[in-house]
Amino acid sequence: MTTMTQTSARFREFKMPDVGEGLTEAEILKWFVQPGDTVTDGQVVCEVETAKAAVELPIPFDGVVHELRFAEGTTVDVGEVIITVDVAPGSEDAPAPAAAPAQEPVEAAPAEEPKGRTPVLVGYGVAESSTKRRPRKGAAPEAAAVAAAVQAELNGHGSAAPVADAPPVGRPLAKPPVRKLAKDLGIDLATVVPTGKDGIITREDVHAAAAPVAAAAAVAVAPEAAEPVAVSVPETPATVGSARETRIPVKGVRKAIAQAMVGSAFTAPHVTEFVTVDVTRTMKLVAELKEDKEMAGVRVNPLLIIAKALLVAIKRNPEVNAAWDEANQEIVQKHYVNLGIAAATPRGLIVPNIKDAHDKTLPQLAAALGELVATARDGKTSPAAMAGGTVTITNVGVFGVDTGTPILNPGESAILAVGAIKLQPWVHKGKVKPRQVTTLALSFDHRLVDGELGSKVLADVAAILEQPKRLITWA
Repeated sequence: MTTMTQTSARFREFKMPDVGEGLTEAEILKWFVQPGDTVTDGQVVCEVETAKAAVELPIPFDGVVHELRFAEGTTVDVGEVIITVDVAPGSEDAPAPAAAPAQEPVEAAPAEEPKGRTPVLVGYGVAESSTKRRPRKGAAPEAAAVAAAVQAELNGHGSAAPVADAPPVGRPLAKPPVRKLAKDLGIDLATVVPTGKDGIITREDVHAAAAPVAAAAAVAVAPEAAEPVAVSVPETPATVGSARETRIPVKGVRKAIAQAMVGSAFTAPHVTEFVTVDVTRTMKLVAELKEDKEMAGVRVNPLLIIAKALLVAIKRNPEVNAAWDEANQEIVQKHYVNLGIAAATPRGLIVPNIKDAHDKTLPQLAAALGELVATARDGKTSPAAMAGGTVTITNVGVFGVDTGTPILNPGESAILAVGAIKLQPWVHKGKVKPRQVTTLALSFDHRLVDGELGSKVLADVAAILEQPKRLITWA
């Protein structure tokens, strides 16, 4: 008992933190440390992906890594222990550092943290739930007995005989990804014969249990087949498919996008208006600004002028910058603009926003846009950078698309879609000439914005892009 106390005092556990955005789980993308590595307070030990962004997790204490509880690619609930650290290395009672998980760890009950504290992104803070998970008792020995019986069958007959009347052994032992695999394949773990060490159910056990089920289902679908139906069981639940289709589980950023867009489309009454505008003078202004010394070191492109034009239009029509409070049945007008910029990344579409964009000069806005895009492309956008947006711009023109009908981000009043800028025949000063032309689409929440207000905002943006000198007089 004394040894356990001393040992437990030596090891500290770091749990999957709550990033403060109401998220309940995260996927471990990459470990930056291994068992035996020395870590210091504030050192990043892994990168995880939440439903909103990829986040690097710093550890809040010094020591030597003892164990990594989960493998890369595993989805872990907030509050689960992900790493243990020896904070007093060199003591005689320390067990050898655990090896990094070859595939996935066994699901285990986490040891208690100091009462009333739970990990957040840095250190410990918010109060922890009083509900604790109790360790399972007796299951492992009983499951091991079943495994021994199976092994005896293998030794005696050369093949595994089914255990028809195996006694119940409580909740089967399996690693979290193995449990997920069983769930994806529709297999009850209680019916699976474990062959892993200490009675643990492995991936191979689940696949073996799934093969007869899948074969029966395939024959039922195609009973007229003259030849046996080949059944391919996937090695990993990440992507399940056949020659005719592929199934990809929706999780992380893409899952959050799907939920948000469905919620927005069926909550806010959308209206979309369109205008086609000659932006030849705007393109000339972009070329001039690229040579301007005040803009040195920042990226200048048409999106910069479009963003500034929208900010000016909002200043002229402040009622458009608002939100709907369903609980109190109120319109909440915002006296600041957090300008969202939709960005396509390898992890899906995200919409970080520039805080207080209304207060920024053109060089400051250009610098903020450049930083926002670079951070998004690197997958480093934080959840805080995506919260609190008021209006958004989505530039579908970069894909050669003329325009679209964008869906509002939840909680926002309007979103402006910018189409491709193309050389087209256009009537200019009474003559048909080749001009740079684009189409804008403004979607807005009709609870907040009526047709007149929406039309004024879109018309102001178009007027500025046609005559960008108005930026000076209207700003």
